[in-house]
Amino acid sequence: MPLPPPIVATPLPYEQSLASRALSDVDLVVIHCTELPDLAAAREYGERVLYDAGTGNSGHYYIDRDGSIVQYVALDRVAHHVRGINPRSVGIELVNRGRWPDWFDSRNQHMSEPYTEAQIAALIRLLQWLPETLPSLRWIAGHQQLDTTRMPASNDATLDVPRKLDPGPLFPWQDVLNAIPQQLLPQ
Repeated sequence: MPLPPPIVATPLPYEQSLASRALSDVDLVVIHCTELPDLAAAREYGERVLYDAGTGNSGHYYIDRDGSIVQYVALDRVAHHVRGINPRSVGIELVNRGRWPDWFDSRNQHMSEPYTEAQIAALIRLLQWLPETLPSLRWIAGHQQLDTTRMPASNDATLDVPRKLDPGPLFPWQDVLNAIPQQLLPQ
């Protein structure tokens, strides 16, 4: 039985307003990158109330560049991290600039910051441990696989860009898949 990685729980202020769910209903992990400069900016963004229920966008776990893991939302709560998939999934955010600060500029649709070895090691350890708590956990997917929406570019509305690209081309999918029990979600 894998031991849990070190996790610091720092619940979002609205965590108790998020819908509850049975842990046995969770069968998917979604990998994201924050597309923000650092963990502090991700926390600030997560605390923003965006919905009538008094909640905002958030993942369950955030892994900083040094491999430290913080938990913003309990696993028995539905976090808002990917459209239409939230009730069955866990959102894991890797701190990474992504396309920040010009997410939708057509000239900035590349992701050049590599993930750190510490982040990937922490992610693998978390993914190896999660089935101990989530008995139905079977699948893993990237955010870009689940949200394929395109939108007008911020610099030229005649061009379309992907709404989501994370975790992006620098995410080491094969290394992660080789080390974890989850399988890539079929498309």
